[in-house]
This record gives sequence, C-alpha cells and structure tokens, in this order.
Amino acid sequence: MAGKSDNTVLIQLNNPKALAVIKELEALDLIDVLEENIVSEKPKLSDKYRGKLPAYVAEQIQQSIKK
Repeated sequence: MAGKSDNTVLIQLNNPKALAVIKELEALDLIDVLEENIVSEKPKLSDKYRGKLPAYVAEQIQQSIKK
C-alpha cells in the first residue's frame, strides 16, 4: 500500500475527549488503531529490587528493624 508508514507509537490518553479525536483520525484513514486499553503492568517493588543489596546488608537492616 503506497503511503503506509512503518511507524508505530504508543500513546496514553489523558482526557477521554482525545479518544474521539483518535477515532476521527482513524475514520479519515490517517492512522490505524491497533489495540485499545492496554494495561501497563508495574512490577512489585519486591521483584524490582530483589538482589540489589548484598544479603549481609539486608540481614543487618532486618536486625536493626526488629530492635
């Protein structure tokens, strides 16, 4: 298809009115909506920071918390 671009952009809509604008752009065949309502998974803090401290430091922190 002539004129098609391989550019893909992920955007977050901060205002519900923006979805209407996006739908209008799609109706004008200026864009294609590939997927809607994508949920961004945030990692748990325990998973994110696992292994960042040496075990002995973590143990010292735990001991000082218990006192």
